[in-house]
Amino acid sequence: MPKVDWSYHRNSCKTCGKTAAFLAEHNITVTTQVDARKTPLVDEDALKLIGQVNQLYVTRGTKVIHLDLKRDQPDETTLLALLIGPSGKLRAPTLKLGKTLVVGFDQATYEQVVG
Repeated sequence: MPKVDWSYHRNSCKTCGKTAAFLAEHNITVTTQVDARKTPLVDEDALKLIGQVNQLYVTRGTKVIHLDLKRDQPDETTLLALLIGPSGKLRAPTLKLGKTLVVGFDQATYEQVVG
């Protein structure tokens, strides 16, 4: 059974709801779930997450940005622009699966990476 190592979400977020529905529909379990409202993650937390992964997928509107962090090696400013939302906190939903971090929701990306 597929599993997600770590999930960052907001209960009232429509996109987070789509993520939860996708995970439930595909019987994917989440090992650790963090509520973004109770435990907001900021710049340094986001950079720590990036230090644990090799692949990054970020959804911005209808566009999906994929970075191979070993090959591309973007600077901190570029990474934070992708990871941090207008609130100054890590964007939700965010999923960590092994060495892959997925920020935002895109059905095709989830099917390819998550399940």
